[in-house]
Amino acid sequence: MQICLERPDQPDILTLIDALDAYQKPLYPAASHHGVDIAVLAQPHVLFAVARNASGVAAGCGAIVIEAGYGEIKRMYVAPEGRGKGTAAKILAFLEAQAIERGCTRFALETGIYQPEAIALYEKFGYRRAAPFGSYSADPMSVFMRKG
Repeated sequence: MQICLERPDQPDILTLIDALDAYQKPLYPAASHHGVDIAVLAQPHVLFAVARNASGVAAGCGAIVIEAGYGEIKRMYVAPEGRGKGTAAKILAFLEAQAIERGCTRFALETGIYQPEAIALYEKFGYRRAAPFGSYSADPMSVFMRKG
């Protein structure tokens, strides 16, 4: 497994993002879907990581949007065939390390209440439930978490 910062507008990455949306959108009402589009992910203040298997196939992705005072974890996804191998943990660790190298040491995220695996991963990495942050408002479908 190799993880690198890459452009999000590559065809195989767009397929991953589409799969993430196809998974999440049926779980939550539209007002509770907080994904960001490819144009945002391609901005200079966003770190976008891709995990590729030994054959070079994109197995997962994730991003940190560097804001004033913190980085927001976004678009974390591992394709079903890549799950159970620690891929999500490796992507998250990579993203945090990249952000820390750039001076960002505080992190925040929003995830959905119907994603217990994601919540467990974030808790394992030291994230704790918190109040809404940034432009988010309270949402019974959301779990807000912070670290640092």
